[in-house]
Amino acid sequence: MTRFAIDVREACRARKAGKGQWVHGFVAELLRRELPVVLYTDQPLPDSWRGAGAIVHAFPDSGFRWHMRVARHVRGAGEVDAFVSPTSFLVPCLLGARFPSYPVVHDLIAFRGEPHDRRATMIERLTLGRAARQAAGIFTVSESTRSDLLTRYPSLPPPRVAPIFAGPLRIQVSPAEPDGRTILCIATLCPRKNQARLIQAFARLSPALRSRHRLLLVGARGWQDQDIVELASQTPGVEWRDYVDDAEYERLLSHCFVFALPSLYEGFGMQLLDALQRGLPVLTSDRGSLREVCGNAAYYVDPEDIGSIASGLEALLNAERLRMDLRERALQQSKIFSWEKTVDLFLGALTS
Repeated sequence: MTRFAIDVREACRARKAGKGQWVHGFVAELLRRELPVVLYTDQPLPDSWRGAGAIVHAFPDSGFRWHMRVARHVRGAGEVDAFVSPTSFLVPCLLGARFPSYPVVHDLIAFRGEPHDRRATMIERLTLGRAARQAAGIFTVSESTRSDLLTRYPSLPPPRVAPIFAGPLRIQVSPAEPDGRTILCIATLCPRKNQARLIQAFARLSPALRSRHRLLLVGARGWQDQDIVELASQTPGVEWRDYVDDAEYERLLSHCFVFALPSLYEGFGMQLLDALQRGLPVLTSDRGSLREVCGNAAYYVDPEDIGSIASGLEALLNAERLRMDLRERALQQSKIFSWEKTVDLFLGALTS
């Protein structure tokens, strides 16, 4: 069996963004199956992984030096047959075409027009093409991202690019018990997540609706987000909280009334899957992978039209039958995705 190494740094962060949650879920399933893996990190592993039997190399370096050290170790140690890189393309670039590498592409945000973190944009633009051309295979988290990647790099052989999707934060959860008032949006604050238009849409609701409901934004500061923070503080009925831990994330999802994420673009949208898994009425946009993830279990809006978002909120808040219909569809749609399926697809692609 192929022994592969994995960069797990993002899964070890105290504050995990979407990529970190993906790595955590993916590696947890690999460890559950007792597969032979070597984990490369820059800090201690999550408590739940300790004692799982994986070989662990923790290098305290940061930035480019960490990637250089890992690449040298992977080539020289003789421990592994391939390297899986789920959050950075630097190590695959450094390893070259002679050592099998498998980058995981979550999205192509760096190549789109929406505002994005400048440093991350520069690094991805410099490394993704080279890493993809040298890779033994490429994994994506959705069919949508696969299509975006092949459009960006048409010389890539399509059979080398395999979607393996994602799974929920928790394997099993109870259906939500809605509080009847909270519209919840969980996402890093940034223009792409579209929180500003969501706030403006909430402000357009009738006074009666706004008096009975609140818009709760949850997420760490991102980039170009000052107007979002100011708009939230100035709009009655809107509250912004910073990053929350997994326990609070679970509590908020389990008791909100509507989940709203009218994002401009997503490579997958893991928080939407978590909302569907709990049977929540979801408002989102028909962009990127979002219809792929939500199927017929969401209310879709035009994310660049504040009026469309406001109309969607009004429909979900007022129509109990619509909410109940979406609840049943959500519970079924969420069953399509799991970490078990993701790892099955991953292993299948490695051996094909």
